[in-house]
Amino acid sequence: MGKTIKARFSRGIIEPMEKIDIAEGKEITITIIEIPSGKEEDAFEKSAGSWKGTIDAEKLMKDIYADRLVSTRNEPKL
Repeated sequence: MGKTIKARFSRGIIEPMEKIDIAEGKEITITIIEIPSGKEEDAFEKSAGSWKGTIDAEKLMKDIYADRLVSTRNEPKL
């Protein structure tokens, strides 16, 4: 039987925050999944604007579209 509960880790001890019904001395397996706090920012949001001024966006887009017109495919022999 499995059950998911909340627990708090403090001073090297994992302390359940809910009542658990487990016999004293019973061997259990614990899976730890860290819950992110609301203060952490998403990496994508942190990087927003970091490339500003490092490249010419208009030239990049023109180069991309120009590269799409170049055919690297061999012409089939019929």
